[in-house]
Amino acid sequence: MGGVITFRRSRAEHPPSAGPALIAVLTALSLLAPAGPAPAADESNAHLALVRTALAQRSAIASDLIFTGDIQAQSQVNVAFRTNGKIAARLVEVGDHVRADQVLARLDPQEQRANLANAQAALTSAEALLTQAKIAFKRQETLMASGYTTRPSFDDAEQQLRTTQASVDSAKAALGTAEEQFSYTDLKAGVNGIVLSRTFEIGQVVQAGQTVMTMAEDGPRDAVFNVFEAVLANPPKSKSVTIVLQDDPAVRTVGAVREISPSVDAASGTVRVKVGLKDTPAAMTLGAVVIGTGTFQPREAIVLPWSALYRWENGPAVWVRDPADGTVKPRPVTIERYGPDTIALSGGVAPGEEVVIAGIQLLRPGQKVAVAQVVDAPKMVNSAKTGEAVR
Repeated sequence: MGGVITFRRSRAEHPPSAGPALIAVLTALSLLAPAGPAPAADESNAHLALVRTALAQRSAIASDLIFTGDIQAQSQVNVAFRTNGKIAARLVEVGDHVRADQVLARLDPQEQRANLANAQAALTSAEALLTQAKIAFKRQETLMASGYTTRPSFDDAEQQLRTTQASVDSAKAALGTAEEQFSYTDLKAGVNGIVLSRTFEIGQVVQAGQTVMTMAEDGPRDAVFNVFEAVLANPPKSKSVTIVLQDDPAVRTVGAVREISPSVDAASGTVRVKVGLKDTPAAMTLGAVVIGTGTFQPREAIVLPWSALYRWENGPAVWVRDPADGTVKPRPVTIERYGPDTIALSGGVAPGEEVVIAGIQLLRPGQKVAVAQVVDAPKMVNSAKTGEAVR
């Protein structure tokens, strides 16, 4: 049975005509669209972690050596009595400034006074015998000239005169010794200076040569520091050291290393270094705490910012990027010195290698990364010190 077949066109084959507003929008979008397709690299790196890297380079570094010490006298004198005795008086205290001829303490002079009196009596007796001997010799000399005495008698008188004269000389020497021993009962330093310590009290019996006081002699001063032995393995650039008073940094002077102890202190493991001050400000009194600053010899090292440091297998490491395949892996390093904003490496990274300095938090070994920026490591370190931005 025949029928009628009817064909209909779909709505898509006859789209409605576009209005003026839609045409304007499409025209604007066509103007904003790029002229060509986006680079394939951007599309491939869209899912990669972005990092910032720096090319490792060797640069000269010269760090400062800072230690704390105190002011001491270059010359210290141990003061002691020159004779035995019991201390009767103490005339100075610790911290007093004394003169060279000033009496610091006195011994009980009873024994020395008795010896002095005996020496004076012996001299008086010898002088009396000498007077008699002179008179006897004069008489014999007169008689000998007149022929009324014998030659032996004259010789005996002359011999007696010489003997008594020698006795007088001996008595005078003994008296001088007794007077000197009596003067030893007064303790004198012999130099101008400041009393640093004393180890005696009134009534104490002391021996000759026993140290009872220590004095700091007036004159040049030292800044004394206790330095770890390892620091001296790499000596500073020069012997010149800047000395600053800790209480007042405005008070400063310059000194030079004068003495380095040849032995290590067993208790602290340090070496004593004495720096002679060129000029000593009045505020740098004995015992004042000072800060010394020296500069090490410049040396070559790879310097990176702190942000490059990573901990890997319980040791310091950095992330190194392989430019061939764009992957990163941790590299253990040896750190020579830590700075305020940088680290100096003595091993682990070779010059020219690419080190990740930003974006290391989520990295894993073998991960492929995209580099957002490659910076110059020395330039970045210098800018970190001055506070400038790296572009």
